[in-house]
Order: sequence, then structure tokens, then C-alpha cells
Amino acid sequence: MTADWLLSRPQAILSAVDGVFGWIVGGADRGYTYFIARWLFLRSLGLVYLIAFLSFWVQAEGLIGADGILPARHYLVVMRTILGPERYRLLPTVFWLNASDRALHAACAAGVLCSVLLILDVAPALNLVLLWALYLSLVTAGQDFLSFQWDGLLLEAGFLAVFLASWRLLPGSGRAAPMAALALFLLWWLLFRLIFQSGLGKLTSGDPTWRDLTALHYHYLTQPLPTWTAWWMHQTPGWFKKLSVLATYVLEILVPLLIFGTRGMRLIACAGTVLLQLLILGTGNYCFFNLLTIALALLLVDDDLWTGLLPGGLGTWILKRGTAGAIAPPGAPLLLATSVVGTVAVVVGLIRIWQTLYPRDRLPAPVAPLVREVEPLRTFNSYGLFRVMTTRRPEIIVEGSQDGRTWFAYEFRHKPGSPTRRPGFVAPHQPRLDWQMWFAALGTYEQSPWFQALLVRLLEGSGDVLRLLARNPFPQAPPLYIRALLYDYRFTTLEERRAAGAWWTRELLGAYSPVLYREPVAPAPPR
Repeated sequence: MTADWLLSRPQAILSAVDGVFGWIVGGADRGYTYFIARWLFLRSLGLVYLIAFLSFWVQAEGLIGADGILPARHYLVVMRTILGPERYRLLPTVFWLNASDRALHAACAAGVLCSVLLILDVAPALNLVLLWALYLSLVTAGQDFLSFQWDGLLLEAGFLAVFLASWRLLPGSGRAAPMAALALFLLWWLLFRLIFQSGLGKLTSGDPTWRDLTALHYHYLTQPLPTWTAWWMHQTPGWFKKLSVLATYVLEILVPLLIFGTRGMRLIACAGTVLLQLLILGTGNYCFFNLLTIALALLLVDDDLWTGLLPGGLGTWILKRGTAGAIAPPGAPLLLATSVVGTVAVVVGLIRIWQTLYPRDRLPAPVAPLVREVEPLRTFNSYGLFRVMTTRRPEIIVEGSQDGRTWFAYEFRHKPGSPTRRPGFVAPHQPRLDWQMWFAALGTYEQSPWFQALLVRLLEGSGDVLRLLARNPFPQAPPLYIRALLYDYRFTTLEERRAAGAWWTRELLGAYSPVLYREPVAPAPPR
């Protein structure tokens, strides 16, 4: 037994493992390659990252800046005291070095730059690592405002994409790196969990509206940021909405199972997933979620089909840049890293599915430590939108006053306010304050400390926060009093809209928060 033979064993074992996944994705043995899919996915991912960083950048100071609603610097100072040295593991973020407004702008600017470089195919793997680290830093420091499922989805997709991408620095500098079949499988696995868990969660949540097929009787009205198309969908007959719920079950529970089937099944899974996302995109505002999900679904399409679908010989041009993009085993170090990450991703993914099936059970003791260890990375997540459907639409209206008797409402940019304002499209941008206002309305004033901070900032007249709003009724000086009222909103009917021209009707439910007051600032004495 020679030393060379011993050294070759790990490479042989890892290649054999990758060969198994090559068979699953229809790789070398069955002749399907995914070079074009990889090329398109990485550029799509770069575009999604670009949208995410730009969208947050224009809101960063108002949300987590020094004069924002939840200042990142204050949060990290408190966490430093509470967590001690453990803070670096539990709250991984570059903002431990500096959490000033300038640092927030620098992180967003770096994210935009890396996104553009990824789109241009410059150092794709390196830029993916930097993008993941930067976005994780923002998510960690962003607290409530960066706690959405699509933030986790972007982190998970971006992290797994590192193992799919090439480590070359410049486009066209040599042949593209071989693609590990396991890396492609992990992104398919992510797509499967994302869609399948969403459907499964609706059945296992115990929510009666999903079980009696009436969920869409409420969804168009109660979703966080409705659109004018949602108003029209709300007017459709009840039987059509019930049929749409059945179609949702098929697209979210049965269709994802086809991902790991034959080529034809995979293409059906791709088409079904894209169709579902386009329908959601056409009736709601879910920032970059739908675009990222479509990008993942397009990884199911092999080179043969892409060559015929892409115009102007684009598919052929991509393939000519290097056929090493075919499913083939990469070098041992990358294959080993992919195998370790893949093991964690598959095991944690199975645990997440188990939690969806049995949401009230505690995690089995052998796997609980693994979940706890990866939790701070916010990268191996559970998914499932709208597991429980809200059936009413409470809406918070914030008002200010200079005398405590005459009140004027602050107008938010995108959430419902004036009944006559048409609901609009804002995706792929996500107005994160407007989104959080929806969550706050579902609970109480005491359950949303960030909302209390918002009222204080409005009393202070914070310019960074006011820029998040559409209209400030106190342009000269901030109000002395501020309050929040809770209304019940519902869509108008066709007859009501014709008569009054309004998209909404509303009924006052009462006070959402106590009236806050600030002492007037005395004018400075003359010099």
C-alpha cells in the first residue's frame, strides 16, 4: 500500500459522493449539463443582491442610523454588555468595529459594488463571499427591520452559490471551474424546501381558512402591502378563490416533489414554480422574494433547453466560454468544503421540514445542538409564508398635534392610509417601516418597542425618520403631541368604488397607543 494510494483515497471518496449527486441532478451519466443555468443564476443573484442593498441603503439611516428608529450602535453597545465575548458568535457583524452612519453607508456601497462585479462575472466566488458577509452584517444589526424570510433566503442562496461559482478573477481568464453536482443539488434542495414547506405549513398550522379553502377570501385584503390588482382579485367569486387555494396546494406541495424526478418532471417543477411566483408578483409586494425564487427555479433547466430558448445564439456563446461548466468533480479542497456544508444543509433542512410537520414538538436532543450552532448565521432557515391567514385588516394611523385638540395624520409612502389613495406596486423595493407597521397592527403597542421609538423620533422631528414617510404634516416644527389610532380597513365593493371613488372603507376601533407629549423648546435668548 503506497503513500500515493493513501493520499488518493479522500479524493476518490469525495468524487464518488459527488457522482451520486451527479446522478440525481442528471449530470455526467445522463448527459445533462447546467453551465448556462449557472451563468444565468449567478447574474440573477447579483441583481437580487443589488436590489437588496440599494433598497435598504435609502432607508438605513432612518431605520438603524444614529437618529433612526432602532440605532444599530446603541443595540450593539447593549449586546456587548449582555453577551460579552459570545457576541461575536451570536451576532456576527462587521459593525462591531464601527456602527456609525458612515459605516452603514460604506457597507451598503460595498454591497452594491460587489453585486455589480458579480453581474459582470468578476471574481464571482470571492464577491459572493463578501456579499454574504456584508448582508449578514446588515441583517444582524438591522434587528426587526431585517428579519424577513426573504432576507434569510438571500443569505442561504448566496452562501450556497459560493460553492457553485468559479474562483477565477476575470471573465474569460481560462476555462470555467468544474461544477460540483452537490453544489447544484443543494440549491435544488433549497428550492424544494422553500416551496414545499410553504405548502406543508399551511396544512399543519391548523388554520381553518386553509382547511376550508377560504384563505384567499382574506389574503388579497390582509396582505401587508396590497396592490390595485389585489383589489380586483378580491372582487372575484368565492368559488374562484377556493379553486385558487386548491391550485396553491398543488403548486406548493405536489409540484416541488418533481424536482428530483426525471428531466421532464424537473421542467414541470420549474414551470409550476415560475407560474406561482408570477401570480404572487402580480398581486402583491414581496420585494425581491419572487425574483430570487424564480432564479432558483431556473437552475432546473439544462443546457439543451436553454440553448433553444435564449435568443441570438446567447446560449451557444455561454457554452463556448468553457465546457468545464458541465457536471464534473472539482478539486479535493472545494469538494471537501462543499461536502461539509452540504451535510449541514441537508440535515438542518430535514430538521426544518420535521418542525413544519410537528410544530409543537421539541427538537430531538441529538440534533438540537447543531441547530443552535448554525442559528446565528441566519443561513440555514425554515420557510413558510402565511401559515396562518389573518382575516381582518387593522391599520395604524399616526397623528400629531400642536395643541392636543386638532390632529393631523402622517402619511406613509406605501401602506394603506387615505381611503382614496390607490394601492400600488413597490416591489422589488421593500419599504421596511411600512411592512413593520402591518405587523405592529396585529399586536399591541407594548409588543412593538420599535413603534414606541418611532413615535419618540417623530416628536423629536428626526429628519432621517421623516424621510421614510410620504408626508410630514409639521414641516415647520415637530408636534407637541402624538398618538396612534387603530382602524379596521376593508376593500370597497365595486358599487362603493363607483359611488365614492375610494379603494378602502374604514372604521375607527380606538386608540392604539397612549398620547405622548413633549415639552416645547424655549426660544434661545437674544444676544
